Amino acid sequence: MIWIELGGALAGLLSVWLTIQSNIWCWVWGTVSVLLYATVFFHERLYADMGLQFVFLAINIMGLYEWKYGAVHRKPRVIARVSPRVALFVGIVTACCALSLIVLLKTQTDAVLPELDAILTSCSLAALWMQAKKYREHWIVWFVADIAYVVMFMSRMLILTAGLYAIFAGMAIIGYKEWKVQGNT
Repeated sequence: MIWIELGGALAGLLSVWLTIQSNIWCWVWGTVSVLLYATVFFHERLYADMGLQFVFLAINIMGLYEWKYGAVHRKPRVIARVSPRVALFVGIVTACCALSLIVLLKTQTDAVLPELDAILTSCSLAALWMQAKKYREHWIVWFVADIAYVVMFMSRMLILTAGLYAIFAGMAIIGYKEWKVQGNT
């Protein structure tokens, strides 16, 4: 498992670094990372996070398309600020998703940390969707989730992954600042 975890960590680092640069290849390396981490999380019985990797796979494909072609007039997406209406929508959907996952994990699995796993999975989905839409604030959501992930992974003795997420938290700060400059808003 350590080699799979290491491969997922390295691919994840490269993906986030490329995201900071607003480089479309972030989606390819993100795909490599999520496939490797699906295996790690299954082994650790973090089922929501395992399932999240498959959703990440779909969002990686969507993100690649969105960044290349965009949704409006087939132009590539540009970095933008999230509107209050979209932020409210994302918040409501995230909360509903988290509550649903908590119930599912508590009643249908032997998940070790069902509440935290569900909440972080839901926040990660929101952050990655926002990233695919190139909303600058996705970095804030990632920062908060990454800090909480460090705690969760440490509790499961996934030291390498906990370290990776600590680095991700720092990269989220850098990414936010860089996207603020790139987006000029």
